[in-house]
Parts: sequence; structure tokens; C-alpha cells
Amino acid sequence: MHKEIESIFNLQSKVALVTGGASNLGFDAASILAAAGCDIIITSRNADKAQRAGDLLKEKYGVDCLGVEMEQSNYNSVLACFEISKAWKGKLDIVVNNAGGGAGKSIANLFQREAAHIQQLIDLNLTGMIFCCKEAAKIMHEQGGGKIINIASIAGLLGRDRRMYERSGMNGQSIDYAAAKAGVIGATRDLAGFLSPMGIYVNAISPGGFTGPSREHPETFTKDYSDRTPLGRMGKDGNDLKGAILFLASSASDYITGQNIIIDGGFSIWR
Repeated sequence: MHKEIESIFNLQSKVALVTGGASNLGFDAASILAAAGCDIIITSRNADKAQRAGDLLKEKYGVDCLGVEMEQSNYNSVLACFEISKAWKGKLDIVVNNAGGGAGKSIANLFQREAAHIQQLIDLNLTGMIFCCKEAAKIMHEQGGGKIINIASIAGLLGRDRRMYERSGMNGQSIDYAAAKAGVIGATRDLAGFLSPMGIYVNAISPGGFTGPSREHPETFTKDYSDRTPLGRMGKDGNDLKGAILFLASSASDYITGQNIIIDGGFSIWR
């Protein structure tokens, strides 16, 4: 590989924090940043889970890794996490705001959904992301720059055909999840405007449906979703997010801010 390519994507001596980085797309983000040379901080609600993921990255890529417990819907927990992160290496160059989640096992149907579950989901996916951006940006402002990557979703861009979920007996997407992810995209644009004069880049990634060994879907749903996608398949954990993460974290994207990269196999363009 030519040295020009290596220099653009080389992140050695950088420090990156990935929220919710112990599994799925968060672990993918942490993995590619570690492969590019970053020392990695992984957050999780479970400190042991975060450290186990960090130990795997250290063994594979030879970088330093730190696992930190954080509940991002709790501001004091976020504040403590970023204080620990700054003290670890004295800087913070890259933050991937990945932590979040959908309705889970709670009822997703708006008419039956409990008000407390709506509030909790928005606090986790949107308010918590803003908390993290606030604390990350303060550190980056002091040091003269950095890169923030927010993980949104095509749920923030599209209405869902819930028949696809119903045919497979799945819970489906809640309205509040779509609202929260749309908020992530909007906040990303405005944060980019606010933080750009400080040398801080802010971009978002909106994945479509992904699948992998730890979150397999019913065969009927996978077929329905794949048939609805121009590239004919769902996204693959361990593969399809990594390139965009590396691009936005590296100097290859040094003239890009306030953007939302959609990684959905074309799902959002087909009508």
C-alpha cells in the first residue's frame, strides 16, 4: 500500500471513545479504530463487559484499551466517564456516540406503549447523546479539535411499513425511537455549525437493518427486508459499518462536517 494512503487513515497516537462499544456496531467501530492505531475507551452499563471487549482489542491490535462504566441517560455518569477518559491519556481525539437502543421487549405500539418507556428511550438515544457531545466537545475545545461521530438510524429519515414486522411476529419500531434518531441527525447538523470554529467535526451515520451472530432475525423478516433493499441483503455486523467509521475519524474527511452518511444498502432510496 502506498504511504499516502497509509498516512490518510493512520490514527496512531489518537485516543478514541466508543459508547456502547462492547457489542454489535459499537464493537465494530472500536475494532476498526483500534486497527488504525487508536487507543480505545469502551463504555458500557456493565464495567466488566466493557473491559472484556477492551481486552479483546488489546490482544488483537496491540493498543491500550480502557473499559468504563457509563449510563448515558444519567448526566453525572457521563460527566464521570469523560473525566476518567481525559485523565487516562490526557486527551480525547475521537468520540463515537453509539450507545442507544430500541423498544427491546417493551411494547412498541404507540397506543399501548407506556409513557415511562417513551421517556426512557428518548433519554437514552437523544438526551444521552447530547450529554456525551457536551462533555466530549469541552475536552476537544481545550485541546484544539477532534472528531465526533453520532450513530443515528434510517428510522430518523423514514416511516416504517410495520406489516414487515407483523408478518414475522416481531415487536417492531416505536415512534419515540424514530423521533430520537431524527433528533440525533438534527443535533449533529447544529453541533457541527456550533463546533466547527473550534476545530471540532461532527457527523452522523444512519445504518439500516443489520444482522449478525448476536442478533439474528426471523428468516421471514430477513427475506422481506432483503427484498425491499436494492443490494438484496441486510447489513452485516463485523463488516459494513467499519469503512464509514474510519473515514469520518481520519484525515480523509477533513473537509466534511454536519453530514449524515446512510449505510442501508439503498433501502431508503427505493419506493
